Amino acid sequence: MTQTSPDAIRQILSSVRTIAVIGASPNPSRDSHIVAAFLAARGYRVFPVNPGHGGKDIAGLMTYASLAEVQEPIDMVDVFRASEHVAGVLDEALALATPPKVFWTQLGVRDDASAARAEAAGLKVVQDRCPKIDIMELGLPARAGGSD
Repeated sequence: MTQTSPDAIRQILSSVRTIAVIGASPNPSRDSHIVAAFLAARGYRVFPVNPGHGGKDIAGLMTYASLAEVQEPIDMVDVFRASEHVAGVLDEALALATPPKVFWTQLGVRDDASAARAEAAGLKVVQDRCPKIDIMELGLPARAGGSD
């Protein structure tokens, strides 16, 4: 079942440490760029993923061309792609040696079939929400230690 209660969202955002932002944009005015920078500033270890910008800088962070290139376990995958691309992103996430604990899709992004598949694989699922907005609305503190 997709996680939507404030308590479930609070628990997810308080427990994850590493977040891959799929579809991160190099354009500082795009939401994906803003959210990646915000999450990093709040103490999460953020890995922007964008096939056209692997090896470059997005939001002051090293960018990866694919999720498989990230060399450490990812706790949460945050999807900034159109809904029709969610299934492919989930396939990539489930193929990782250590699959993520959370599969999150941004505002306006929803794929119920992929959500059901992710949940069946043991992932917590959040759809059509923004972690930046939730962090601010829930008043969650920055993570201890800051970003690496």
